[in-house]
Amino acid sequence: MTLLNDKPEIDRSWTLFLDRDGVINLETVGTYVTNWSEFEFLDGAHDALRVLNGVFGNIVVVTNQRGVGKGIMSLETLREINSNMRATVTENGGRIDKVYSCTAVNDDDHNRKPNTGMAIQAQQDYPEIDFKRSVIVGNSISDMEFGKRLSMHTVFLTTKHAPFELPHDVIDEQFSSLVEWANTIKTPEMVG
Repeated sequence: MTLLNDKPEIDRSWTLFLDRDGVINLETVGTYVTNWSEFEFLDGAHDALRVLNGVFGNIVVVTNQRGVGKGIMSLETLREINSNMRATVTENGGRIDKVYSCTAVNDDDHNRKPNTGMAIQAQQDYPEIDFKRSVIVGNSISDMEFGKRLSMHTVFLTTKHAPFELPHDVIDEQFSSLVEWANTIKTPEMVG
């Protein structure tokens, strides 16, 4: 866990962008979650999303899902997984307003992180989104680069990579899990 002295004070005007695999659910490096029966929430994910539901005005997932583009799974199956994930999160007191998935195989696709297309889509759907009042939580450097390209606050989770030495060019904070980070959030009410 790495805490910063200048950790932002977050209120309902802020937006949370979350990666999916390795942040919300267990990620098996080198393979894909290809159906709902393979989707396994990480320990503490529901607790984290319940806390975050009360803090952020918008919560969206931005996820690269190349398995669809490779033909390993169908777009319909991906939609089913994301729909079931959102419903289960809601049943447990959390919230995910929308899921944006990039299924392109090509790294140059404008929607594939670290490219910013999914964030631009989210802002079109939710015009109140201000990227400078947004946080991205992910477990890859491409998530962090995605956030920095839009001036977001970046939170790196060490669910598949060893911790980086801080300070780092694209990582503002790092934690072992979403719930560990969620439990450190300062809101104006908590500070005042």
